[in-house]
Amino acid sequence: MSQNEIATKIAQIRELAQLIEEATAEVETLKDEIKAHMTAVETEELTAGVFKVRYTTVKSNRFDTAAFRKTHADLYEQYSRPTETRRFSIA
Repeated sequence: MSQNEIATKIAQIRELAQLIEEATAEVETLKDEIKAHMTAVETEELTAGVFKVRYTTVKSNRFDTAAFRKTHADLYEQYSRPTETRRFSIA
């Protein structure tokens, strides 16, 4: 692949990434409007046409890695394992 082809592909990636970013922001705005309405009418579920929307509270427990590492550094080291990934970035 030539340098020009790579540059063209990178330009396309950036353009598409910008479109995705804008669409994602718009989706989040619309979701926020629906959530605000559901909060205002104090409901966790509503039906709109063929769509059923739920906005519910979900409780879960998460492991606090940072606190565990502070208080049990030896165990943290014993059960930690290195991982390797590859990262693709464009600057």
